[in-house]
Amino acid sequence: MKATTKITFASLAAALAMSSALSSAALAEDVKIGMVVTLSGPPAALGQQIVDGFNLALEQNGGKLGGQDVSLIVEDDELKPDVALLKAKSLVERDEVDIVVGTVFSNMLQAIFKPVIQSETFLISPNAGPSTFAGKNCNPYFFVTSYQNNQNAEVSGMIANEEGFKKVVVMVPNYQAGRDNVAGYKQTFKGEVVDEIYTPLGHQDFSSELAKISTEGADALFTFMPGGMGVRLVKQFKATGLGDSMKFTSVFTTDETTLPGQKDAAVGFLSAGNWAPDMKNETNQAFVSAFEKKYGYIPGGYAAQAYDTAMLIASALEKTGGDVSDKDAMRAALEAADFPSVRGSFSFSNNHYPVQDFHLLEVAKRDDGKYWTTDKRTIVKDYADSFHGECKM
Repeated sequence: MKATTKITFASLAAALAMSSALSSAALAEDVKIGMVVTLSGPPAALGQQIVDGFNLALEQNGGKLGGQDVSLIVEDDELKPDVALLKAKSLVERDEVDIVVGTVFSNMLQAIFKPVIQSETFLISPNAGPSTFAGKNCNPYFFVTSYQNNQNAEVSGMIANEEGFKKVVVMVPNYQAGRDNVAGYKQTFKGEVVDEIYTPLGHQDFSSELAKISTEGADALFTFMPGGMGVRLVKQFKATGLGDSMKFTSVFTTDETTLPGQKDAAVGFLSAGNWAPDMKNETNQAFVSAFEKKYGYIPGGYAAQAYDTAMLIASALEKTGGDVSDKDAMRAALEAADFPSVRGSFSFSNNHYPVQDFHLLEVAKRDDGKYWTTDKRTIVKDYADSFHGECKM
């Protein structure tokens, strides 16, 4: 009887040891992160900044986030919704990633949202922040580390009021983010929007639009034209001489992705943003210095937000000990946003969109001949988006 008891206890101890070893091995597996961004055509620079910003955080932490080894799979959505959908489904179904990071453009996010969320995989957007998922369609598996699309435009409307603009023309690409920006601007601007101009996404020749704007007697143009569209618009605006009679104000049009192409044509132009590379907090200064040293160019908001995304994930993995299988624990850890942001102030609202400060930015030429945006003044602090009250999670 005693011998049998000894064997039973020995077997139980071995089983427990085996179970513990298997559990440790499971936790030791790499955390898989899939990234869907635009890396083709004129907007490729935007996606590349996101890849570079995220990879910098990985490199600084020895290929780990929150002490866990990370496998990063990067996919190019080619700025095509059907391609984005296929890439996202492949990441979730074939690669079985734990987290999807994406996208650059809101229409790409709308394409990948459903398959990622339905698989109960966390989707974290480092840039696109459509109103679509900020209110009643918010989701516990969806987080945004950038902004809600309307917010920067809302702040631009506040800037226009402070600058004394009475009449403004708005011009945006005709897709979700463009429409969100118009809605945001009109929400806060107290003057008259004399015209709303919608162009195709990827528009190249603004001559007819600028000719029309020149006749409308506006104090300023407000525009959202990211990537290559912004480069072309700024150059063409400058060439027409419109800058002598009206101000050029924007969001995501004169930034570190477009300034290398715009150069002197953009100097002095105003914009609204949640971050600038010259912001004086310690985390940001270290980030910008390391980024320039590694990649040889000045990071823009896309890179900064991607860096914050990586650090957010790191903070969550540290809290959960790398266990991404407990969805509730992982969600709570992400919601805590317990990391030092390059922006300084950062937290999540109830809809998983950021609460943060927004600033007036101005394009300047540095002493070394490079161009960047500078933080002129804070317009609003701890600013939550306008849709969070509709979110019930």
